[in-house]
Amino acid sequence: MSKIFKSLPFRLLLGVVAGILIGQVANETVMNVVVTVKYVLGQLITFCVPLIVIGFIAPSITKLGNNASRILGVAVTCAYVSSILAALLSMAAGYGLIPHLSIASDVEGLKELPEVVFQLDIPQIMPVMSALVFSVLIGLAATWTKAMTITRILDEFQKIVLEIVKKIVIPLLPIFIAFTFCSLSYEGTITKQLPVFIKVVLVVMVGHFIWMAILYAVGGVYSGTNPFYVIRNYGPAYITAVGTMSSAATLAVALNCAKKSEPALRDDMVDFGIPLFANIHLCGSVLTEVFFVMTVSKILYGTMPSPGTMVLFCLLLGVFAIGAPGVPGGTVMASLGLITGVLGFDESGTALMLTIFALQDSFGTACNVTGDGALTMILTGYVKRHHIEKQEIRIDF
Repeated sequence: MSKIFKSLPFRLLLGVVAGILIGQVANETVMNVVVTVKYVLGQLITFCVPLIVIGFIAPSITKLGNNASRILGVAVTCAYVSSILAALLSMAAGYGLIPHLSIASDVEGLKELPEVVFQLDIPQIMPVMSALVFSVLIGLAATWTKAMTITRILDEFQKIVLEIVKKIVIPLLPIFIAFTFCSLSYEGTITKQLPVFIKVVLVVMVGHFIWMAILYAVGGVYSGTNPFYVIRNYGPAYITAVGTMSSAATLAVALNCAKKSEPALRDDMVDFGIPLFANIHLCGSVLTEVFFVMTVSKILYGTMPSPGTMVLFCLLLGVFAIGAPGVPGGTVMASLGLITGVLGFDESGTALMLTIFALQDSFGTACNVTGDGALTMILTGYVKRHHIEKQEIRIDF
């Protein structure tokens, strides 16, 4: 029971409930404090975004590059294609379904928030898109030149940034989110839209199962194997992922499930593919994030992003997903720069996005982990079609 109380989803949920209740009874003096603290916390979280981008993307590129091979290229391509197609499917569903969710886009009857008492601005070290381009270029250049010193530095930097996320950003999130929901509740926005969030979560969960079915159908056709031989063994991995909300924490169980799926999955492809996909294949999380950003945009800003903007967001999100850590909320944390830079979300939009994503992150992770089995089927089919003999393929993380 203590683990539940200490878990991030529980703390976020507690922050949401507390924020909504306080917002219903708060006066203007209280809200002056709330909006000021929320502003400062938002500045701090925003400052960390370029650090997260560099810390996650650049080291991931060097690790992939140092182990480059034909099979690795196929695996990364499969993971990226799966993620962006899941994102595009979610985008299409968003444009088709969100207009029918009875989202009120007007602001009539809403209270006006008081002004921030003082503004503590914390500028980012560089724009988010600059951080992304820098990460890609430095990662590729380090691989091309075999710059082992830079590679080790980037690896150390990744560990540092991950600690910043774990010990600073994530602990501050429940507080930031509580203040955000307090503001939304005070205005009257969130109380009007609560039924919408329930519908959105259910729609996204249906999307997860649809995408898993598509992946296993493609894997079965390409490998010439009945996908049921893999699916029937993946129950423990799915359940474990729901509990851990982490692909990395589920890795041991996922490997065990995949090992039981021979000969549908070749053992050397399992040893190579399952650990790799646990770090770079986040189709369920990507599908979730795309649908959620469209919903949040409609709720807070009255309109969804344009199709062109969403396509760009989906394509870049696939890149960010490859570099995201396999920890709870890794995808949305790694892509905060896209949410703010490409979609133009402010602090309230970012906080709302982080909250609803985290509250259902366990099911997105379960989709990621289960989908890894389908991609490993594709790898097995590839080596069979190209008559590649069994070999020891290792990749270090």
